[in-house]
Amino acid sequence: MEWLNQTIDWSRLAELLRYNPHAPMIFSSGFFLWLFFAFTVVYLLLQRRTTARLLFVTLFSYYFYYKSSGTYFYLLAIVTVGDFLFARLMARTESQWRRRLCLAASLVVDLGLLAYFKYTNFLGGVLASLTGGTFHAFDIFLPVGISFFTFQSLSYTIDVYRREIPPLRSLLDYAFYVSFFPQLVAGPIVRARDFIPQIRKPLFVSREMLGRAVFLIVGGLFKKAVISDYISVNFVERVFDNPSLYSGVENLLGVYGYALQIYCDFSGYSDLAIGIALLLGFHFNVNFRSPYKSASLTEFWRRWHISLSSWLRDYLYISLGGNRKGKARRYLNLIVTMFLGGLWHGASWNFVFWGVLHGVGLAAHKVWQGLVGRRLEGKPLPRLRRFCCTLVTFHFVCLCWVFFRNADFAHSIGMLRQIFTAFSPGLLPQLLAGYRCVFLLIALGFLLHVVPEKWENAAVKSVARLPLPCKALLLVAVIYLIIQMKGTEIQPFIYFRF
Repeated sequence: MEWLNQTIDWSRLAELLRYNPHAPMIFSSGFFLWLFFAFTVVYLLLQRRTTARLLFVTLFSYYFYYKSSGTYFYLLAIVTVGDFLFARLMARTESQWRRRLCLAASLVVDLGLLAYFKYTNFLGGVLASLTGGTFHAFDIFLPVGISFFTFQSLSYTIDVYRREIPPLRSLLDYAFYVSFFPQLVAGPIVRARDFIPQIRKPLFVSREMLGRAVFLIVGGLFKKAVISDYISVNFVERVFDNPSLYSGVENLLGVYGYALQIYCDFSGYSDLAIGIALLLGFHFNVNFRSPYKSASLTEFWRRWHISLSSWLRDYLYISLGGNRKGKARRYLNLIVTMFLGGLWHGASWNFVFWGVLHGVGLAAHKVWQGLVGRRLEGKPLPRLRRFCCTLVTFHFVCLCWVFFRNADFAHSIGMLRQIFTAFSPGLLPQLLAGYRCVFLLIALGFLLHVVPEKWENAAVKSVARLPLPCKALLLVAVIYLIIQMKGTEIQPFIYFRF
């Protein structure tokens, strides 16, 4: 025992296991990789003991959330227990008004917590500005992922209310669903109807599942920790922090860089979540499908953050009336839905404006479809026309990213002013030479983004055919590359703050 105490630095180990607000646990950290290895050993030992395995994963998920947000894991418990009970009460009554009362209670609890922690200071500031008073912001910590797990739990109670799924009888099963750690803090938002049927199935991971999981984990780590983090720290952040210090061409390239950064960051996280879930025997739906290849804004939202866009469509847009109440109402519903989608991302006017821009863009596309839809209905766009439409869509999305990324309108307007009035294209050769590695990674990122889907499927099959030691070697090679390129500080995932 004395030898063991001398070998292990217990104080250092205790420090690692405690919550550190400056280093929240993320999938790309070394600590998580070691912890996940130990988790996997226990998980496999409990392979045939379903209830014990579910309990173990749930406890690990709560610890994972503790390492991300400290003691605020009690919020996760409140949402879980509350919505489980509300759904059970709905199932015990046929009275419509009682069912509505239970649903209203679920909405009040979930959205009330979300409103307090996320929007109190924003709404207080807005109210003060409208009344001419002053408002001193409260010191409110925003728990990581609260927007994700509240929306996920709400989808369950709404589906039970609509009688689309039966309520669960086991609180453990529901706690497992809400807290499942791969998607807990940054999505994707997993629907109960898709996930719950998998909970008590026998644990099974096929060779194809293992191969796809390794491919997604390797790809996710590469996109996040190599491409996104490197171009962010070494170029994008510098431009967005002080746009007036850079020429228009540098600002434009900074916007292109951010478009790739946020895609690689968030889709990288989604790939990691889907891959880790596959390793554990669970299937998540795809969350990104090469969104910058979209030829319209409507198509973009069918490819970008699919779990959120489909949630907004099914639970908000359709509830507002969708396209059932005339064209004018349809356009208004689109704008309102995207307005609230922007507000979901953060309590700030820049997110609201970003959402409204997308809502107006979607409405404009529906108007355009109404003008030319009959003539083009059922016909694929010619290649040249699709290329031009894709180019226009990409630049509109990039314009919106300017307001999404900047914290205030002054920076956004300043950046656009530099692009349109001080472009200075002659600086491009010098810029490319000075940031050679950055632009090589940007070019690589966009190149990987536009490769045909069949190429990706072929790569997945190739990884699946590799012997297990080769799969492990591939993963180690990517981790080694990350270690060589990472900065001194861990870069949290962008969507952690949402």
